Amino acid sequence: MPLVHVHLARGRTATARAAILDGVHAALVEAFRLPADDRNQILHQHEPEDFQARRGNGAVFVEITAFPGRSPAAKKALFAAVVRNLAAAGVEPAAVLTVIHEPPLESWGIRGGLPASEVDLGFTTRV
Repeated sequence: MPLVHVHLARGRTATARAAILDGVHAALVEAFRLPADDRNQILHQHEPEDFQARRGNGAVFVEITAFPGRSPAAKKALFAAVVRNLAAAGVEPAAVLTVIHEPPLESWGIRGGLPASEVDLGFTTRV
């Protein structure tokens, strides 16, 4: 149930933006073993003058807020899969920056306003 924010400079086609979102989602399914239908993504396009990145306007920033519990190996696999999948979408591998935020389950309000710590999630976060 991660919440994904993808930030990039305005100018990519709708097809390229869709490929980026699909690539990030596929990486999460692969590395974090998410159910394929567990997709919560927002793509933010910024005016080029408002998007400053070391790698220029071709950079893509991926912020993932996820339930805690994934191992360092799973996170490393996620980072590699995001870069690989975005490269297939035309993004230079060195231009990808991915950050994972892991607030505790009691900080998530889900399924009608219940804390995630009180809900059977239906999947494991221990990967």
